[in-house]
Amino acid sequence: MIISYDLGTGGNKASLFDNDGSKIISVFEAYPTFYPAPNFHEQRPEDWMHAVVQSTRRLLREAKNRHITADDITALAISGHSLGCVPLDKNGSVLRDTTPIWSDRRSSKEAETFFQNVNADDWYSATGNGFPAAHYTLFKVLWYKNNEPAIFAETDKIIGTKDYINYRLTGKIAADYSYASGLGAYRLTEWQYDEDWIRLAGLPPELFPKIVPSTQIIGTLTPPAADELGLSPKTAVAAGGVDNSCMALGAGCFQDGQLYASLGSSSWIAVADSKPLLDVRLKPYVFTHVVPQQFASALALFSSGTSLRWIRDQLCRDLCGRAEKEGVDVYDLMIAEAETSVSGANGVLFNPTLGGGSALDPGPNIRGAFLALDLSHTRGDLIRAAMEGIAMNLRLVLDAVRKLTAVQKRMNVVGGGAISPLWRQIYADALQIEIAKTNIGQDAAALGAAALAAVGTGIWTDFANIARVLQTEDVKVPQTDYSHRLAQFSRDAAYLAERG
Repeated sequence: MIISYDLGTGGNKASLFDNDGSKIISVFEAYPTFYPAPNFHEQRPEDWMHAVVQSTRRLLREAKNRHITADDITALAISGHSLGCVPLDKNGSVLRDTTPIWSDRRSSKEAETFFQNVNADDWYSATGNGFPAAHYTLFKVLWYKNNEPAIFAETDKIIGTKDYINYRLTGKIAADYSYASGLGAYRLTEWQYDEDWIRLAGLPPELFPKIVPSTQIIGTLTPPAADELGLSPKTAVAAGGVDNSCMALGAGCFQDGQLYASLGSSSWIAVADSKPLLDVRLKPYVFTHVVPQQFASALALFSSGTSLRWIRDQLCRDLCGRAEKEGVDVYDLMIAEAETSVSGANGVLFNPTLGGGSALDPGPNIRGAFLALDLSHTRGDLIRAAMEGIAMNLRLVLDAVRKLTAVQKRMNVVGGGAISPLWRQIYADALQIEIAKTNIGQDAAALGAAALAAVGTGIWTDFANIARVLQTEDVKVPQTDYSHRLAQFSRDAAYLAERG
């Protein structure tokens, strides 16, 4: 058996897999995010460890009912949320109670200073770091140096989220290639840190951990960690990977041209390729894949599920009350209303840029809107228009990806937006591609991490088993041509950007 951990922004999911990759059970343990100042997004590393311990113990209690014991667990691996910045002293102690997570943007000034000496386009073309630079670990470290010099002076190592847990479990410090590629000073095609950039930033290269393959067994559980988790000290720990790349592997996206969509609060389309897919205007964000000699390149829609959540909170409060009373999911009630509308939402258009625009939009000041409303429209029309608008915005993402590389004609989808058959059909129509739902659902990152442990321990010889684990449960093929609506959508987006 293998335990994998999906160490996400909202909490940790521990999953138990058997040796053929089938998930047996999973449990979730939440932890908070703190926002002490504008652009500061922090979590407690101790909360991550607590969540890993508690979820493991709960998992083992449930496994016991299936006659599975701790001695049946061969290995562990973690998929961790990216761009973490945990400072450790020479004794391995964390120097801050809370540390910045991936969405933290406090280091804008540090990034601006860095790019006074480094060409931003050259930096992007080497690193594939397509988020705003302040998100990346290098600049967060510089914020420590400039704003917390006493802490920085004691810092011996900077490590990421899952690498901190690996350290707590094994006593070993290491990063894998996928997580290291989010440093802000890692050259993708050279598979190593750029020490000149690190020194130019005024930092010692030794601050960052050695890089190992994602499948490498970095150690076994220390006796204290084994006792805390309730596992055997013989349990192997694989290096694991960054969540984007683990999710790509678990979604069956690890060979040239394979792609998948993650449909959640934000949504993205990622494609696997033996080269990083780079564009200095659109800036796809690229991580080294957990699969050797591959990269995972993606473009994102900032506000997809969050746009639908806004509609839920502002326009569907009665449905929220009904859902609570009846013990059902409010989104199921919303989608049932959307089904009373028709393809095209009776002419209503929705632009989902409620959270602002990306490089795919006509301008950064664009804001969301319902358009072409009249007195005949219903709430069902508005909900359906929102679903279609999100899908049409993802069409812009897919078109941009297609300009960078050839992609397959079928795309697996994961995340909450993949659950609804109606929404999958809308995606198929808007994207003009076959949309496949698999048995993995929201477990793609967990499966990807489990696969790393399976290959690392020799349970699997390679990643071909992923294809056997993934079972297609439903395929939606395009039934309606959205071309005229896409054209109107683009015209309206240009108008909204201008007005913004």
